[in-house]
Amino acid sequence: MLSYSSISTIPGKLNKLFFVTIPNADGNGGREVKIMDEIELKVHDMSSTLQPADAYALVLEEVNGNRKLPIIIGSLEAQAIKIVMMEYKMPRPLTHDLFLTVIKELGATLKKVLIYKVKDGVYYSYLFLEKKDEMFKIDSRTSDAIALAMRCGCAIYTTDEIMESEQLHEVGHTAFSVNVNTVDVMVLKEALSKAIEEENYEQASRLRDEIKRREQEEENTIA
Repeated sequence: MLSYSSISTIPGKLNKLFFVTIPNADGNGGREVKIMDEIELKVHDMSSTLQPADAYALVLEEVNGNRKLPIIIGSLEAQAIKIVMMEYKMPRPLTHDLFLTVIKELGATLKKVLIYKVKDGVYYSYLFLEKKDEMFKIDSRTSDAIALAMRCGCAIYTTDEIMESEQLHEVGHTAFSVNVNTVDVMVLKEALSKAIEEENYEQASRLRDEIKRREQEEENTIA
């Protein structure tokens, strides 16, 4: 059970909250981190990316602010979110609809979603469920958490630290740059192949170093 401290009810403002436990890599135990800098987000847009062809960029924007947070998701995850964005009513409930129905029948309510960590292109999120004045947190894929939040209308948050480090940066009137930490290894390898093909060896060198770093880190974790 989680206990709340002072909670801001002003959309888009810093939201002082509680301690959350970030799990260790092996899933055993974790470290407790006090979250005191939450930023409320809203879905801004979704666009397809070129590499790989079945990836999409989901862009979240801070409420009452200008910073935008890009999240790379697959085609199935994009479809689940796009259905809500288009306000399309499915003839039969999908998995996310079923999940919300189940928690409602169990007497619980999805109160909020928190994107609390990003590492090597993977965003980590918690679902916060409330039942009879008790609050429970459940680890979730960020794409699932957002799809659920959009369906039930609950708020989506991230930390100011993530927002500041992973935000989109405008490099032209129609172009944006994305922090490499936001992109997973598959996308990096696709970008590496493209850089080599275009003989952009400086970019290829940076991408190769990042891929090697992540693969070495994964080997060390397994060992």
